[in-house]
Amino acid sequence: MTSHKAIVSGISGRYAVALFELADEAKALDAVESDLSELKAMMEESVDMRDLVSSPLYSREQQSNGVAGVAKAAKLQGLTEKFLGVLAANRRLNALGAIISSFEKLLAHHRGEVKAEVVSARKLTKKQLGDLEKKLKSAVGHDVAIDASVDESLLGGLTVQVGSRMVDDSLKTKLNNLAIAMKGVQ
Repeated sequence: MTSHKAIVSGISGRYAVALFELADEAKALDAVESDLSELKAMMEESVDMRDLVSSPLYSREQQSNGVAGVAKAAKLQGLTEKFLGVLAANRRLNALGAIISSFEKLLAHHRGEVKAEVVSARKLTKKQLGDLEKKLKSAVGHDVAIDASVDESLLGGLTVQVGSRMVDDSLKTKLNNLAIAMKGVQ
């Protein structure tokens, strides 16, 4: 495998590499991926969870107890639970979102996948995601892991980012471009 340093960097990268190597050694990459995906969803949906991981007002002990409770309630793997404990003990829970992103990059590289960030105006169906994945795979030449999200302000269409390439086919951008063009006509 290529050096992990070429894929991720910084504090979040170091923690992600450590977790990745431990999970790989324990043959638990899929389980840890599932746990991290669940944690990511919790942080997006719960204000309390975001506060727990990001607020400096909580002591180490409070953060440790909080993430231990979350891990037990969510039935996370022992490795993920211990990892969260280490983050809390080292006062690095605020980097959890970045660590999850770095772990996802490492895992995609390990699997030979390229990650595509897709933002749509409405939630895409499984069929739409499957069709998009096939088109992206043929365009990129690698398996593609899609990270889909919704931004209603796009009004319609999609934005797709694969690596440094971005395609913005959203109605919002088209309307903005039209408005700029119309100002030039006056």
